[in-house]
Amino acid sequence: MKLHYGLDDFKEIDIMAILPIILPVIAIGILLVSIALLDLYKHRKTRENVLIWTLIILFVNTFGPILYFVLGRKDMEKP
Repeated sequence: MKLHYGLDDFKEIDIMAILPIILPVIAIGILLVSIALLDLYKHRKTRENVLIWTLIILFVNTFGPILYFVLGRKDMEKP
């Protein structure tokens, strides 16, 4: 039983075999972040906490844009 794994063990991983799985996930994440930031920018006058939502969208990875679309779009000032 091997108790210690070093950086040499990463040489055995076949990146090209994993790439078709990883690329769509990365593309969807970038697309979600881009759409959420564009929507936030277009409606920045009517949204509260624009800076906080920007940080959530950027740093909470895939769940940040989803949280924005579910909760943040309801975060509008009432006229």
